[in-house]
Amino acid sequence: MALHRLSQVVIGVPNVEETARYYTDFGLTGVREDSGDWGLRTLDGGEQLRLVYSPLRRLVELTIGVDNQDDLDRVARQLAALGLPTARDGDRLSAVEPATGARAVLAIGPRLEQDTVAATPYNGPGRLERVDGRAPGVLRVAPVRPRKLGHVVIGTTDVATTERFFLDGIGFKLSDRIAGAGAFMRCSTDHHNVLALASPVSFLHHTSWQVDDVDEVGRGAMTMLEDHPERHIWGLGRHHAGSNFFWYLKDPAGNFSEYYSDMDCVVDDQLWTPETLEGAKGLFNWGPPPPPSFLRPDDLAALMVGVHAPSS
Repeated sequence: MALHRLSQVVIGVPNVEETARYYTDFGLTGVREDSGDWGLRTLDGGEQLRLVYSPLRRLVELTIGVDNQDDLDRVARQLAALGLPTARDGDRLSAVEPATGARAVLAIGPRLEQDTVAATPYNGPGRLERVDGRAPGVLRVAPVRPRKLGHVVIGTTDVATTERFFLDGIGFKLSDRIAGAGAFMRCSTDHHNVLALASPVSFLHHTSWQVDDVDEVGRGAMTMLEDHPERHIWGLGRHHAGSNFFWYLKDPAGNFSEYYSDMDCVVDDQLWTPETLEGAKGLFNWGPPPPPSFLRPDDLAALMVGVHAPSS
């Protein structure tokens, strides 16, 4: 696949400083710029989150890594075939997804090479991987630090249009569908990098961040909740689509952020068969049931009013 990673997301929020503090608590390292924007980094992926001011919380932009100019040429042709304009500036090509208004940027850059992290030893029946010592997960004291940005989930008023933009225009691959509700799409070997969900208003649902294993998912979430129990949304659990462990928290602007580990990877597209997931499988395999606020965020009505309010 010429597309090779989800490199960065730009999120607009009305409370940039407060939201930046949340993401530094979450484990990203941040720098405030003279403009007031924040750039935040993961351990392996570099600067993968930018926070900018916006009256309403929203996904402003996502950047997708490509290999070379030929890739940009191909995407430009594909978007033109859909009747969508593009802008080109050197090693970057951009286009606006028409249903959500989010800008997709294709940027030439190196592929992400992550150092191998040794597998966590877990004991099981007839399988003693760890003897004469406690589990590493209960001994860790270092702060949890996300390795990379994994995916972004966007609500869209027109799933078909958003899906066509990413699949036929940008060149994502389809991984799975949620029956009548959405599409999991990938631009890397991860099971999904973008999930488009049907919604009465376009909005950012969540971003998802890779950590080493399920112990780091739990440790990260518990640290975030220690002094801020109101941040909890949903977890611990395991998804069916993607198979990953998850725990969701809420930032001060109302966006959800997810710690995840153990995501399905698709190395050979011919060996993966997309499924249409019905019922609970579209959401999770095990764990507590999702709260109503996960399916319909508390500020959804306010976002609808804000989007449709006359501009001054």
